[in-house]
Amino acid sequence: MKLSSFRRLSPAGRSSGFTLIELMIVVAVIGILAAIAYPSYRDYVLRGQIAEGTAGLMSLQADMERHYQNHRTFATISGGAATPCSTAPNAGKFALSCDGTPDATSYTIQATGQGFTFKVTHQNLRSTTAGAWGTCNSAWILKRGQAC
Repeated sequence: MKLSSFRRLSPAGRSSGFTLIELMIVVAVIGILAAIAYPSYRDYVLRGQIAEGTAGLMSLQADMERHYQNHRTFATISGGAATPCSTAPNAGKFALSCDGTPDATSYTIQATGQGFTFKVTHQNLRSTTAGAWGTCNSAWILKRGQAC
């Protein structure tokens, strides 16, 4: 019995199918594409999460200012049942909180998560501690490679 009788032959008389080298080339191409695409995708997702965190921080800042307009002090922020700091929800993957105890005329609030800490004060001074992305004491770093 001939060996060719066990193979399926194409109309041209050649055997059909893929060789091992062809499959390995396809796997290598897919691996290279994934190695390029995955870090870009992670940065894209992280930028979206950072946008949620900073939006939540700005919302809490507006609540703090509204509280000041109603009470003429920030000192009541940290106490009581229904104050902006005590009822601050999470903003996506970021936890919102008051940093320290606010006094009558100032506060600092922060959003912490994903290896980042964003802060803003009553004077709208912003700062970022971003791990591998760096630290900036005058602005929020919102994407990789952004200058302070």
